[in-house]
Amino acid sequence: MEFNIKSGSPEKQRVACVIVGVFESRKLTFAADLLDRISNGFISDVIRRGDMEGKLGSTLILHAVPHTLCDRVMLVGLGKERDFRAKEYREAIRSSVRALTQTSANEAVSYLTELAVKKHDAEWMIEQATVVTLDTLYRFDRFKTKSEDGPREPRKLTLAVPRRSDLADGEKGLQRGLAIGNGMNFAKDLGNLPGNVCTPDYLARQAEDMARQFSVKADIYAPDAIEALGLTSFLSVAKGSEEEARLIVLSYQGGKTDDKPIVLVGKGITFDSGGISLKQSEGMDEMKYDMCGAATVLGAFRSAVEMQLPLNLIAIVPTCENMPSGKANKPGDIVTTMSGQTVEILNTDAEGRLILCDALTFAERFNPALVIDVATLTGACIIALGNVASGLYSNQDSLARELLAAGEEVGDRAWHLPLWDEYQEAIKSPFADMVNTGGRPAGSITAACFLSRFAKSFDWAHMDIAGTAWKSGKDKGATGRPVPLLVQFLQDRADIAVGNVVRRGRPRRESHDLVDDAAD
Repeated sequence: MEFNIKSGSPEKQRVACVIVGVFESRKLTFAADLLDRISNGFISDVIRRGDMEGKLGSTLILHAVPHTLCDRVMLVGLGKERDFRAKEYREAIRSSVRALTQTSANEAVSYLTELAVKKHDAEWMIEQATVVTLDTLYRFDRFKTKSEDGPREPRKLTLAVPRRSDLADGEKGLQRGLAIGNGMNFAKDLGNLPGNVCTPDYLARQAEDMARQFSVKADIYAPDAIEALGLTSFLSVAKGSEEEARLIVLSYQGGKTDDKPIVLVGKGITFDSGGISLKQSEGMDEMKYDMCGAATVLGAFRSAVEMQLPLNLIAIVPTCENMPSGKANKPGDIVTTMSGQTVEILNTDAEGRLILCDALTFAERFNPALVIDVATLTGACIIALGNVASGLYSNQDSLARELLAAGEEVGDRAWHLPLWDEYQEAIKSPFADMVNTGGRPAGSITAACFLSRFAKSFDWAHMDIAGTAWKSGKDKGATGRPVPLLVQFLQDRADIAVGNVVRRGRPRRESHDLVDDAAD
């Protein structure tokens, strides 16, 4: 779908649909009020009859509104005006896009992007509208043999800004939104692929293709090279599968040569059977999503490179399958990690930390400014936080605060959990330096404690995305989270690096350039 940015009066738009908002108090937004005036109260009459109460997310399509040039006017409920915040804005955008796909309109102009959201400017409004639109329109039908009747994707969507002076910021927001949306969709595509297609080798080839597309460096290591590097804990997980492991390393040089890179590490278990500690069959199909940490890191890397952020960035993805076989790890086995520390394996289904620990040690060679690992690591995180927030751990509270703030900015929230020394007691072993699971109590915390033992030489954060990386049920599929959080964090770091103020809180002006121009 094509996106445009423009400034203009809604009654002058010669398009299939103009989208405006209504609050629960029956108050019309500025654009809706302009249409109401030009139509001699047509819209307010409809509202008085009770067909649109302004409930958040509700929509109503009006045809042939008098004295307008558009075919349709879509009214979108915004909820209570005093409660209208970023979350409500995103929901209004999402609802308008869904309703638009149920019409035959090929193009539309949305004036929801002119609304005032406290502490956010035109650039943010357009960026978020673009991300939400791409997310809403996403479909994964690669393996459908017949096309199904369903929502129609419009040909073009124009996003309005209040003033011509906002056009430049709007264009910036659009480009950012497209980059973030593209990264999310890339991550979702990888996550939704079945395990017989998205193997470690396939994931590596997709990373190489992306690297070629954006002219960045890609290094792919096969098992012999991985062994030579010393990532023996990682390979111990891979040995139970017929599919060979791969270590993916992508490097982007957007900053100064001597700037330390930010390193992102993603867990890439392309299918997790649990190994010898076999999972229950119910829901095991969803273990194709156990590589969503890798997908997130690759998606965020793609977005950052597309945005040409002025920083140095490295993505590290250890990827393999966790399968049961005569060669697989057994409960009670002891493995030596790349760091030299030893691990007693109590449960082969706690394999993610066995590959991530080596990847974290491997990250040391890049002398990183900081390292963030992303993993669908524990079911315990779902018990703690559900499907709303990602779990966040860090050995630096200031880094955790940055990540939390980035998540709040883009509606991709995380929650900071403790890494207190008392939790380390749970992973003590009588036979090795540590065990690979501390059991059910505080399971997400003790998993993070395990990883923290391999991240002592740099600032580090761990994101447990087991509850946020995909959805089950009728809306089953990868979510692309936390790509938006990571990209916002990287943008904030890039802004600081070049001396810019972090982009938050610029004032908005709710007025229009009443120009006589129609949508393209």
